Amino acid sequence: MSACPVAATAPAALADAPLPVLGHDVRVPLVTGGEVPYAALDYAASAPALRRVWDDVAAYAPYYGSVHRGAGYLSQLSTDLFESSRADVAAFLGCRPADQVVFTRSTTDSLNLLAAVVPAGTRVFVFETEHHASLLPWERREDVEVTYLDAPRTPGQAVRTLEEALAAREPYGPALVCVTGASNVTGELWPVRELAAAAHAHGARIVLDAAQLAPHHPVDVTELDVDWVAFSGHKLYAPFGAGVLAGRADWLQAGEPYLAGGGASRKVARRDGGGVDVEWHDTAARHEAGSPNVIGVYAIAAACKALTEAGFERLVEREQRLVEAVRAGLAEVPGVKVLSLFGDDAPRVGVISFVVEGWNSSHFAAALSAEYGIGVRDGLFCAHPLVRTLLGDESVEPGECGAPEAGPSLNALRVSFGAGTPDEHVERFVTAVGELVRDGARWSYRTEAGRCVPV
Repeated sequence: MSACPVAATAPAALADAPLPVLGHDVRVPLVTGGEVPYAALDYAASAPALRRVWDDVAAYAPYYGSVHRGAGYLSQLSTDLFESSRADVAAFLGCRPADQVVFTRSTTDSLNLLAAVVPAGTRVFVFETEHHASLLPWERREDVEVTYLDAPRTPGQAVRTLEEALAAREPYGPALVCVTGASNVTGELWPVRELAAAAHAHGARIVLDAAQLAPHHPVDVTELDVDWVAFSGHKLYAPFGAGVLAGRADWLQAGEPYLAGGGASRKVARRDGGGVDVEWHDTAARHEAGSPNVIGVYAIAAACKALTEAGFERLVEREQRLVEAVRAGLAEVPGVKVLSLFGDDAPRVGVISFVVEGWNSSHFAAALSAEYGIGVRDGLFCAHPLVRTLLGDESVEPGECGAPEAGPSLNALRVSFGAGTPDEHVERFVTAVGELVRDGARWSYRTEAGRCVPV
């Protein structure tokens, strides 16, 4: 079957221009009157779709058909596209020849899948600084022991903490380390290669949560020497609800299928006396039961191609310029504290969390949206232990809209951006933070369902 007749659009050519994304021309109303272009600065939650991804998916949509299910032309063509997307993702991640690429719903789904197939008796080591997607799946297995590692304050301390924990484990059996590549709270890069070396030196395997790393930096499984990598399409400029778990095949092949159903089974036969006998696939299909999300998978592959063709080197360089502009701007505003685990000099991606003295973070975020058309995030960012560590024990629950009831707010603000962010959005954000701190909000706000909203 020939490849799908979908013509990919050309990548952006301007070195200093953001990649074209959907929504750049959306205008939103302000409570103070008028409209402004919406500044989407919540990339760490979901990045806007790349125009290239949207166009590629739209070109394929008329040819959409069932995958691995039919002899008709559209079914065959969709199957070809689905499997070629698997190869594209493997190339994007620098996978080894024997690695499997399993398509899931998200990073969370990918890590829950891996947690379901780790061998009984496995010791799992995970830093308490992880996103909940990395922190929580392991304890659902009663035959798996989880060791939570304290928050390190330097990359070197992270490696030493892991080495000491692995060296102390008894009895010596299968072990797995789960670590993030870039923090979804501070944006700081973790020493993945060094942690992988430490894990392997002590006979353990390692899975990399690349949800925040893959959209900002190249992720090469072979170079980093990690055993698995997980990420989500919706953070990689590819909507439609798909994710990836890629890496070594043996635990995936030996584990029970993540879902039981069509597609995961190679053969099902009646059993004498009742019931059925099932022979499961040992390929990635083993964990992809049901009709797969072809659109989501193809969107991820299209995003991988777009980022690769745009050149990660120039994307990283431009993003670092934006990071420096935001950090420099926030440093000039009295009462603003940027949260950091490894210190100001730590390398980081375009994810920055901060608190503002005298402000409830929900109130501040609401004012940025209602008065300036800027979308950021406030809260604990599905990383509660980490944010509370960074805020300190003196933090208190936020009260009604306005200042916290006493002391610093328990919540924080997060601004995040990437390859599609225009300079103007970052400049408007820095200006807005300064104006709000200096002059206060220009509108009244009330608490509704636990959140601050404009009256």
